[in-house]
Amino acid sequence: MSTAAAATATESLSFEQIGMIFPDGTEAIQDVSFSIRKGEFVTVVGPSGCGKSTLLKIASGLLEPTAGRVIVDRDRLGYVFQDATLLPWRTVRGNVELLAELHGIPKAERAQLASDAISLVGLDGFEGHYPKSLSGGMRMRASLARTLTLSPPIFLFDEPFGAVDEITREHLNEETQQLFQREGFAGLFITHSISEAVFMSTRVLVMSSRPGRIIAEFDVPFGYPRSPDLRFDADFARLSGEVSHALRGSH
Repeated sequence: MSTAAAATATESLSFEQIGMIFPDGTEAIQDVSFSIRKGEFVTVVGPSGCGKSTLLKIASGLLEPTAGRVIVDRDRLGYVFQDATLLPWRTVRGNVELLAELHGIPKAERAQLASDAISLVGLDGFEGHYPKSLSGGMRMRASLARTLTLSPPIFLFDEPFGAVDEITREHLNEETQQLFQREGFAGLFITHSISEAVFMSTRVLVMSSRPGRIIAEFDVPFGYPRSPDLRFDADFARLSGEVSHALRGSH
């Protein structure tokens, strides 16, 4: 079972012995337990089909686990999908205001929230543009801004930068970790990229192949803000190698 009850004062999100078996008999997740505190950015890596995205859906309430429970306050949960999911008939400003509008926030207040969020993600000057005229990276920035309007204490990221080119992805990594440092939310990030996982996170978890289980955990010792040059640091390479070794053993 899952519950929307608030987590403890130190834990924003907690998975307790989560299991997931789909109606067709596929066991996606088995006995997964971990917690994320405010000010932690935890990334999960694992082979395709191991249940990483399923964990996010369980956290958000889109799926109900068949075993265990998740403890989280879902009132202001931020969810950034693999696709930017912008409405094509709305401008950047219109898309960024959408969640605040759906939550009944008054027009003037949500306009200010949208302006602040647009500035935070570096989209000043593009408020009147429609999604079709934006690059992939800009669309993801708009998606981030839309979620930021509600100042969520918990962010769920489902491989949000997988569809953009490598240089854009690195820029988005840097901007997202700056947002994390500024906002102090609890972050759960899903990716296939080991470099991205180590660069972004305070902790990296490795899942096994299906049914997904947590088989390794790595604390990331680098402080914030993190320079792009960190990716060339010997300690960064060593830690990335350790994560890679654990991932190779996950199959």
